[in-house]
Amino acid sequence: MEASAKILFNPTIVNLNRQIFKKTTPPSVIFPPRISRFPKSPLSHASFSPICRSSTYPDSNPFKSFLPFSSLTSQINHFQSPVSHSNEGVLAWNRASQSSIYGSESVFGNKEREVTVVLLGWLGAKTKHLKRYVEWYNSRGFNAVTFVTDVSEIFWFDLGRRVEKRISTLTGELVSWVSERGVDGRERCLVFHTFSNTGWFVYGAVLDALQVQQDLMEKIKGCIVDSGAAEPFNPQVWAAGFSTAILKKRNTTASPAIDTKLLNDSETKASLANTKAKELPITEILLLLLLEKVFSVLLKLPDVNQRLSRVVSILSTKQPSCSQLYLYSTADSVVPFQSIELFIEEQRRIGKQVRSFNFGSSPHVDHYRNFPDIYSSELEKFLKECFASVKQNSMP
Repeated sequence: MEASAKILFNPTIVNLNRQIFKKTTPPSVIFPPRISRFPKSPLSHASFSPICRSSTYPDSNPFKSFLPFSSLTSQINHFQSPVSHSNEGVLAWNRASQSSIYGSESVFGNKEREVTVVLLGWLGAKTKHLKRYVEWYNSRGFNAVTFVTDVSEIFWFDLGRRVEKRISTLTGELVSWVSERGVDGRERCLVFHTFSNTGWFVYGAVLDALQVQQDLMEKIKGCIVDSGAAEPFNPQVWAAGFSTAILKKRNTTASPAIDTKLLNDSETKASLANTKAKELPITEILLLLLLEKVFSVLLKLPDVNQRLSRVVSILSTKQPSCSQLYLYSTADSVVPFQSIELFIEEQRRIGKQVRSFNFGSSPHVDHYRNFPDIYSSELEKFLKECFASVKQNSMP
């Protein structure tokens, strides 16, 4: 422990840490006015983060005071935009328009149920970066909530306590909303859409809290994992993710887009993998080396390792019975595609229904921007299957 402390609080590392995060203080969480409260949750334990633990559990329902989710009175007709005005916050709710729910675009059975998609952003993402996904889901009759995590919320001296509390708040809000039926009598359910390992870990933390309430687990009808589920204990993967977030870039070493029907060819995969070996700027190399050293220490700390192991165990063996979709690429320089494919096979081996698609050349968490039509098609096929299965299971 003494050696670990010396490394973590080395003056060089501390000074670099301060400089890096001096300009990255996360914006305040934006919540609607709290005008009602609900009883304390029966969830008995909440190990919400692999970095730290918080016993705080929220006690507010955002929908009771947030206009788009309040009672469907005549006020709803004045709702102008499906996207919340809290677009620059770190937690924002966005309601689908009535026309998309009841109109011709609602092809997912939304008339029988009210669905909220929980978008869990990659490390360093802003709410505005998830806007295109919010709009995609809203236009198809799905509500959406976005949750993002800033680098400084995790990689600071509190080792994640701020993000820990926000995950707790998010979980409580989801529990409160999904536990009730809509005022129009529709059943409420959830779909999770995670980005990178960060969003995937947040999803695991939410699942950890729901383990004691299997009826709520059954409310989860699908999970999409974009560029995640790869080597959670590898310091190099953590270093690559933090470096990308700190330097405010995506995957700069990816090759130009190629025809995705060549993805099954092993030579194509090898060629794409070789693009990761391009020379990196010296500043990025030094940052990667520093971060790798830091995470080599942090991930071995007993408390951190135990917490991370718990979340990974939940994601590996205790996911809901719903279908899973993995979207990734061979050219991703942040997470190894081989590790994602290995995790996919492990999920199939334990009986999970899993779909996957390899985009080949698109950068980390950038598949939608590079292949919007294919990405949209894969999402639509997956969601149709999810809710077709839900409808079949609900038949007498």
